[in-house]
Amino acid sequence: MGLDGASGSAAETQKLNFEEQPDSREFSCAKTLYISDADKRKHFRLVLRLMLRGGRELGTFHSRLIKVISKPSQKKQSLKNTDPDEHCSQGDFPPREGYVRYGSLVQLVCTVTGITLPPMIIRKVAKQCALLDVDEPISQLHKCAFQFPGGPPGGGGTYLCLATEKVVQFQASPCPKEANRALLNDNSCWTIIGTESVEFSFSTSLACTREPVTPVPLISTLELSGGGDVATLELHGENFHAGLKVWFGDVEAETMYRSPRSLVCVVPDVAVFGSDWRWLRTPITVPVSLVRTDGVFYPSAFSFTYTPEYSARPGAPGAPAAPAADADALLESIHHEFTRTNFHLFIQT
Repeated sequence: MGLDGASGSAAETQKLNFEEQPDSREFSCAKTLYISDADKRKHFRLVLRLMLRGGRELGTFHSRLIKVISKPSQKKQSLKNTDPDEHCSQGDFPPREGYVRYGSLVQLVCTVTGITLPPMIIRKVAKQCALLDVDEPISQLHKCAFQFPGGPPGGGGTYLCLATEKVVQFQASPCPKEANRALLNDNSCWTIIGTESVEFSFSTSLACTREPVTPVPLISTLELSGGGDVATLELHGENFHAGLKVWFGDVEAETMYRSPRSLVCVVPDVAVFGSDWRWLRTPITVPVSLVRTDGVFYPSAFSFTYTPEYSARPGAPGAPAAPAADADALLESIHHEFTRTNFHLFIQT
């Protein structure tokens, strides 16, 4: 793993060692990547090159743009421009409405596993000291510390600390010059920042290729146009190319490439998903996915729903008697033409 535009030196790239997790997934973490002081970029991307155990390259994956922070924020956040906090509730910790302020009791919760830490007091940090008398709203890019409640009076308090990949407790020392401060070490100081995850989904089980799976196409939005037999669906996203086809469930759609951010396809007729579609009362929903010409499959979080017009089965109880053969054929022909053009024919008797 490295940074985009890096020279590839050992200081700018890092080899990852994957460890198998209890859920059979493999996990790795890059901890020593950094940007040198001579690098004047304001944004960068993380670049991950994955290789299979046999030596074949799986692909090169890029993160989204990451902003470089030149120095810690010194601003004070006001209630007018603070976003509401999203509270997590676990166990006996009661969430409260309003804004999170320094001195508040908070709880850290893992959104993936649900594991929680004990409730702690969040403190603002300045010059390696925890400020015990500050109650202003917290803000992004602020440095903070998490103090465990309790402890002997007059002591510095116990704080959450990260030491060699383990979470431990650090005993702070009272500041000799100011009573409302506690001296911390580097591993007890945390920075409030926003984070983002990027997921890539693909399957090579049916592929007949040794080419990398990247760049992975990502769908962001769908836009439907027209109706009946001439309905089209436009896919907006990124990393599109002419070698991609849109699939509705297990049905391939006629696909036209417009740009790296746009694909257009013809919506398949609902009849391909079942011969009894005319008599169904419930909608038909199928997943929308992309397939590369060599068989690499890219699923998406999107689906397409058909809502066919309900008609009574011929011969069903309550159905009107069938007209003469010639009249029936004529009406069927007219009805087909009206349906094809997204109109509906009603017969009044």
